[in-house]
Amino acid sequence: MSTTAAFCLLSTLGGYLVTSFLLLKYPALLHQRKKQRFLSRHISHRGGAGENLENTMAAFQHAVTIGTDMLELDCHITKDGQVVVSHDANLKRSTGVNVNVSDLKYCELPPYLCKLDVPFQRACKCEGTDTRIPLLKEVFEAFPETPINIDIKVNNNVLIQKVSELVKEYKREHLTVWGNASSEIVDKCYKENSDIPILFSLQRVLLILGLFFTGLLPFVPIREQFFEIPMPSIILKLKEPHTISKGHKFLIWLSDTLLMRKALFDHLTARGIQVYIWVLNEEHEYKRAFDLGATGVMTDYPTKLKEFLINMSA
Repeated sequence: MSTTAAFCLLSTLGGYLVTSFLLLKYPALLHQRKKQRFLSRHISHRGGAGENLENTMAAFQHAVTIGTDMLELDCHITKDGQVVVSHDANLKRSTGVNVNVSDLKYCELPPYLCKLDVPFQRACKCEGTDTRIPLLKEVFEAFPETPINIDIKVNNNVLIQKVSELVKEYKREHLTVWGNASSEIVDKCYKENSDIPILFSLQRVLLILGLFFTGLLPFVPIREQFFEIPMPSIILKLKEPHTISKGHKFLIWLSDTLLMRKALFDHLTARGIQVYIWVLNEEHEYKRAFDLGATGVMTDYPTKLKEFLINMSA
């Protein structure tokens, strides 16, 4: 390679790196900031599965009473076309009955067990007396002013259509976000109703990471408004230490190092994209997430997170 060619190559690369860095810090130079319809710092996972039985009206009411900014919940559809709030497609874990939600009419659904494991807190259970599986429309009716984060649990066109119709009926486009880890489901949601903001799918999260580490992210338009990701390091607390191999620990460390990037979160936030980290249940996890620039934290313990936020602002 000649000296002139080398100089041109280095100049081009240098210009690219400088431009990328500048736009990473100041994305408004290229992109119009997305309008945020609501801001959520405190998000109650399944309504707060560590303080009430998950995805129940009692859990949602408790979370709203203490001042949560957003309810996170999961949806399935019954045999008779009712949109219900349930995490699992099969109800064996949550009700003790080995049956699929989609195989029963709403009136046939069994109640939740009175004691359930807290999904992101090892060896912890939560008890409750409200064991009824609620309808999504009941949640909309009970909490008309509360933002709701809907995880569409199965790739079902009727479910997506029904959820969209309910959001329209209750005029909640400005207070709802929906999606799933599946890019196919997210694409269907967006096609069904583009007025409802969408979450990043897993595929899109990985794409964003690739764009970030190659310096291309500042140049790329983004349609999603909510970057919802796990904190990989929490996996270590969910298992007995002796059951985790060194290779697995390394992968968790690597994933955590790549995903938990303040520069990435700051860039997305500057573009009007909210960053939610899940599912955090300890104060040191809350602190780390907010120190990294997360917009919001999703927790099974809404009271604990509320107290943390009060103390943090004191």
